[in-house]
This record gives sequence, C-alpha cells and structure tokens, in this order.
Amino acid sequence: MPVPKSEFDDLRSLEFRDPDEVLDPDEMYTVYEIARLFQGLEPGQDLDPATEDILLDWTIPWMLDNSEAFVFAEPADDDEPGHYGLATDSTGGGTGEE
Repeated sequence: MPVPKSEFDDLRSLEFRDPDEVLDPDEMYTVYEIARLFQGLEPGQDLDPATEDILLDWTIPWMLDNSEAFVFAEPADDDEPGHYGLATDSTGGGTGEE
C-alpha cells in the first residue's frame, strides 16, 4: 500500500554514482560483485538470494544506462559469469570497436 510522504522524516533525491566512483579501473568484476560494490558492500560479501536479487534489480539497469563506461570479458567456462571493468584509454570504449 502507498504510504503518505508525511510519514517519512528523511526524503532525499535519488542519485546514482558514476561507474568510475564504484569500480577500480585495473580490476574486472562479475555483475554480482558490481551489485555489492554499487551498494557500498564488499565484493565477496555473502548475501541471501533474495537480497542479491534486489541488488541485481538495481545494478543491471544502471550498467545498461552506463554501458559506454564498461568493457566485457567472456567467462572462462560456460557455467561462470562474465567479467566487466571500466573502459579506459587502453581498453577502448564499451562498443567492441577499436
């Protein structure tokens, strides 16, 4: 059910950080690790599946909206996730064109 705004003491603007504020430019991360970092958690922190699903619900659209800031590496095996990192001058943009 909707809740009246008057019920809340602290209303803030919804602001998202830029990818370079979240990720180390020299590292590659799984989407699960990025989801944790995006929320200020440690990349290896254990989460219950429901919480991880919620974090992914926020992270995946953020990554799509900032896709030009990322590069992608294929997973080592079919049952592993891919890895994402920041696009830099040396890695090119997220377009796959060099």
